[in-house]
Amino acid sequence: MSLKILASLIILIAVVAHATKRQQRIAENSEKEFWARERKANSVRKKPLDDLDYVKIPLDKLPMDALPDNERAEEYRSLLTSLSTQPIVNLTGFTNTDLKLEYGTANITSLSQYDQNYTVLVRTLQQWADLLLDSGLTDDAETVLAYAVSIGTDVSHTYYALAKIYAGRKEYDKIADLIHRAEGLRSALRNSIVRTLQESYPQACSPHCG
Repeated sequence: MSLKILASLIILIAVVAHATKRQQRIAENSEKEFWARERKANSVRKKPLDDLDYVKIPLDKLPMDALPDNERAEEYRSLLTSLSTQPIVNLTGFTNTDLKLEYGTANITSLSQYDQNYTVLVRTLQQWADLLLDSGLTDDAETVLAYAVSIGTDVSHTYYALAKIYAGRKEYDKIADLIHRAEGLRSALRNSIVRTLQESYPQACSPHCG
């Protein structure tokens, strides 16, 4: 092996070793920060939950009379009616540590249930909208999908289905609003939803889109 190749190999090994140690330090620091926040969170006393942004289900504004003889539709309506009596909060993007720091460890069980209720709600809305679309009830499906977007759903298909309805009427201003709403999501799916809408409907994009 020539000295030149040997020197290059040594340099490469040194660079890799340095990068590995750097990543280890970053990981160790991140872990230390996590446990420091977790210890602090576990010492936070229980706080009132009155200021949470509770989701209300407007049963009177949703197409509750659509497909009256359809078993699946009845299942979705019954679930929504039941959920309407329970606390629902969109906590997407918040970790348990975040919630404990803000509201206290004693509230974590309640908060987790509120968030689970929200997850069930947005999934049910999407399933219901799919059924309405398959049944040719586009206007009713639009109502359901638009409500889901208004409460911050991160179910990507909700945005795509609603955008398709708008595109069919060439209402690209409404798709632009969908993109804007998606940009405000706390979800890890935000960028994917925004990118898909922008690429699928360039007519809705501003000059700075993308």
